[in-house]
Amino acid sequence: MKDQESLKSILDELQGDLKKLASNVNSEDRQLLEEQTTFVREMEQELNSTSDLSIGHAVPELEPGVKEETDNMPRLSKMQIELMVNSFVTDSARVATLQYTNSVGDAKMKWLGVEQGHHELSHNPDNDEKSQEKLTKINKWYAEQMAYLAKRLAETPEPGGGGSLLDNTLIVWTNELGKGNSHTLDNIPFVLVGNGLDFTMGRSLKLGKVPHNRLLISLAHGFGHHIERFGNPDFCRGGVLSELS
Repeated sequence: MKDQESLKSILDELQGDLKKLASNVNSEDRQLLEEQTTFVREMEQELNSTSDLSIGHAVPELEPGVKEETDNMPRLSKMQIELMVNSFVTDSARVATLQYTNSVGDAKMKWLGVEQGHHELSHNPDNDEKSQEKLTKINKWYAEQMAYLAKRLAETPEPGGGGSLLDNTLIVWTNELGKGNSHTLDNIPFVLVGNGLDFTMGRSLKLGKVPHNRLLISLAHGFGHHIERFGNPDFCRGGVLSELS
């Protein structure tokens, strides 16, 4: 289809401009340009390697594929992570969000040997050992995705020097609930990875009944935005979390 043909030829049509640009930039920027064109070419090949991920349709059809047929989830996860890392390398983005399914997504992780939907499993009681084993498998897979993101950031140099991308990035991994089967907002886990905001890492902190609004205020301060509240002011008393220093 026409859109697919355009995708295949986009770099070919830009070869002249790319050569002119390469001859007018320093060696560091030239290397960055070469890495970017290589990345674009690899992504083109990835997108065109299967009809399931074809961009040749006029209007995306989200039902039932995205919500029910999730066999492509591992591959899409890796592709999204590569796009995210590349957006930081090229300074196309400074902040990014990666979300797997929606908040009540009932993805079936068949590649893990889990046939039941994730959402369904999360509502089963704590004493259902088989469900707990399956949820552990699912959460382990999500942890592996975050580990892959951290690894890609750690092995990618920060453009212009100054360590790796992970040295200048903070990953925040979280969930909207503390427990799915009770919908509690208590004990919501937050995992922080990276040195982007100069928080002290390598620790496990249990902060009792501290509202997570204070964590969000701390993140804002880390970015240099010194706000005093985020959301309901009743949950912001105490300001930033001194424990993160």
